[in-house]
Amino acid sequence: MERVRGTGDGVGGAETERFARLLRELKERAGLSYGTLARRLHTSTSTLHRYCNGEAVPSEYAVPDRFARLCGASREEAVELHRAWLLADASRRTASPTAAAPPAPEAAPAPEAAPGSGVVAGAAPAVAPEVAPGPGPGTGWRRRWGGVVGGGVVAGVVVAVVSVAVLASGGAEVPGGRTVPPRGAGSAPAGPPVGTDAPVPGPAAPSATGPSAPAPGETAPGETAPAEPTGGATAPAGTPKSVPAAPPTAVVRSHVWASGCDHAYLSERAPADVPAPPVEADAPAWARAQRAVHAGSQIVEVTLHGTGEGAVVLQGMEVRVSARRTPPPWNVYRMSPGCGGALTPAVFAVNLDAPRPLARPVGGNDAGEPIPAPSFPLRVSAADPAVLRVEAAATGCDCEWYLDLRWSGPGGSSGTLRLDDSGRPWRTSATPGRPVYGFASEQGRWTR
Repeated sequence: MERVRGTGDGVGGAETERFARLLRELKERAGLSYGTLARRLHTSTSTLHRYCNGEAVPSEYAVPDRFARLCGASREEAVELHRAWLLADASRRTASPTAAAPPAPEAAPAPEAAPGSGVVAGAAPAVAPEVAPGPGPGTGWRRRWGGVVGGGVVAGVVVAVVSVAVLASGGAEVPGGRTVPPRGAGSAPAGPPVGTDAPVPGPAAPSATGPSAPAPGETAPGETAPAEPTGGATAPAGTPKSVPAAPPTAVVRSHVWASGCDHAYLSERAPADVPAPPVEADAPAWARAQRAVHAGSQIVEVTLHGTGEGAVVLQGMEVRVSARRTPPPWNVYRMSPGCGGALTPAVFAVNLDAPRPLARPVGGNDAGEPIPAPSFPLRVSAADPAVLRVEAAATGCDCEWYLDLRWSGPGGSSGTLRLDDSGRPWRTSATPGRPVYGFASEQGRWTR
């Protein structure tokens, strides 16, 4: 579900106006009405008005991407729109009162970052230069499994936003999910109750606020300088050293509903004790309060960012089922009587009942236009993220499961990023013969 941020949230400025102008130009040239576009984009007419008038900036690029394709944008226009959205989104984030801290006095030392503030201690203010898209390694326009991501569109402000808002957040919430900072596998804390979207532990990464390495020719306090070599060849002065790549970070959403409305949960509570179904954005809190688990299927969406200067390569994904039980005799609560849309995203489909479940790539469809099936390997960086969508189904078991994502980078770096529910596995249960309830809005209660 698209989150809309109004002018009170810091939306405005030249970047937002330029993004809105590009949307208006595409719409006017295509001759499509707001109502027609809103129906095709599965959003409201008023929300689309706000985007095109510069009163709001979408928190994710999926809607502008499909907007551009519906209006027949060329490749160059699509790249320009994506770049404009990146700058507008970064401007909105930095303008928000919670996204930046007041600068330190010039003569005073840099203050330490407050816990959970999302600000790196001693970091200089981010500057947003205008950077034109250009060719380079790994650039180009690539379709990313239900959305299009513009490769090679690298703006300095984007790097600043990803570095400060993602790396230093320490697991703070972001629109549509939670930020997942890399950390050692042995340091994963106990997770929250069942039914929550939560950070995923990963391999440890260098601290953004830790002490810097000593300069060449100097030694750290308490250390002894190494002896000079007595013979043999030495590397010429100025020879670049290979820097190991940092592991990627992930933003995970585990309560994603098909078409934004179709999903079901299992709960042991009686219908009279279960409140009305929420909207998709409020599903984690609703499920946690009802102690509910995903019924029959579960969609997990993972957005991956590189964290270093270079790129890392996602090599593959393994499905791990940690437990299988008999499905509990609980009630099934459907969130909607049924819905559908013109978009069927490309996904990795998982059969949890299989002895060795695999993530099988499946293509999608967007109003008759085929969407290629996802595939590995996949290159990601700080400026070029990737989105993985996994749809897991269970027809016979109450399964607990998680994902292992293998990655590698330059300098011989490699590792595995575990994707789960804050150190706990996700839980998806079959519903054989269980009572199914839908919510009757006119009666204000659940009925079979």
